[in-house]
Amino acid sequence: MEQEPKEIEQLARMERAAQETSDPASIEDNAQRPEPKLRARLDRRDAIWLAALGSGAILLFGIRVLLVANEVVGPDAQLIGYLRAAALILTILASAKAIEVFLIGRVPNRVSRFNLKRIFRLVIGLATVFFTVSVLFANWYTAFVSLGLISLMLGFALQMPIASFIAWIYILARAPYRVGDRIKIGEAHGDVIDVSYLDTTLWEFGGEHLWTDHPSGRIVKFPNSTVFATPVFNYSWPLFPYVWNEIKFQLAYESDLQFVEQTMKAVVEEEVGLDMRRRVKVYRAILAKTPVDELQVKEHPVVHFRVAENTWLEGIVRYLVHPKEAGRVKTRLIMKMLARMNADPDKALFPKRNSR
Repeated sequence: MEQEPKEIEQLARMERAAQETSDPASIEDNAQRPEPKLRARLDRRDAIWLAALGSGAILLFGIRVLLVANEVVGPDAQLIGYLRAAALILTILASAKAIEVFLIGRVPNRVSRFNLKRIFRLVIGLATVFFTVSVLFANWYTAFVSLGLISLMLGFALQMPIASFIAWIYILARAPYRVGDRIKIGEAHGDVIDVSYLDTTLWEFGGEHLWTDHPSGRIVKFPNSTVFATPVFNYSWPLFPYVWNEIKFQLAYESDLQFVEQTMKAVVEEEVGLDMRRRVKVYRAILAKTPVDELQVKEHPVVHFRVAENTWLEGIVRYLVHPKEAGRVKTRLIMKMLARMNADPDKALFPKRNSR
């Protein structure tokens, strides 16, 4: 099915807005606003680090110049080389901090900014280590052979950490999840609060002590390599961070099913109807790009009835909601539905006492 140019442009804006906000519920609003220019800010801690690193580099360069000029040591002495290396390392670190603040800090996408900082710090760390080794070992061949032997030994001893580091690169490239997403992987489920070089940290919701989606107060850590062997369920991927939810009631066969259906639909329409219609349009646009574009998705809440395993019917209403709001929305809807159906008890007959 062909899409209008305006719909395609709107979908692209929705995708950018989804990637640039930490609150997926506001994606529709952010997609309508002009894209803001992010200004990098130098906070007090960054300013202190820059000043310290820059001052240290200048001081070491100055000491080296004085030593050479006054011929305290010869220009080829080992101390001169160490001073030069230390000054250059401090210069590299100061430049890296400036790039991190004034260039990477301008990236509007919060998640991309987080990932770029991690990658940049890794590159700077490796460059610093390599530069230090090259200074300590005057013979480059010896240095390379030493590093090669060390790497070979570490490769056998650190197979799992290396696999987790490769998985970190995979997570950045393929994005099965990102910081801020709500996921389930294996037995762990929660909101991703950190993706480090070796492991991922979740802020658990639910868990063994809670049946709702409220944070349990515990954190869950697992090695990044888990993504290679375990399916990842992402409840809040950037373009469509919503899930379908259902509310189920048991009803007697004598109930007025038309009344029950209209009541359940009306309550859901009042609470989430407008948002649901906007979200379903995005959902349809996504499906149109896949082989399952013939799937019918309703813009309005849908009510189904089925025969339960006992002697009652089940009335089920389906609607769209953000996963982090599912518990609150469901509670609000249930209270309103029960209040309206209990106001007319002859039309909505519920189980009483232990009778089924």
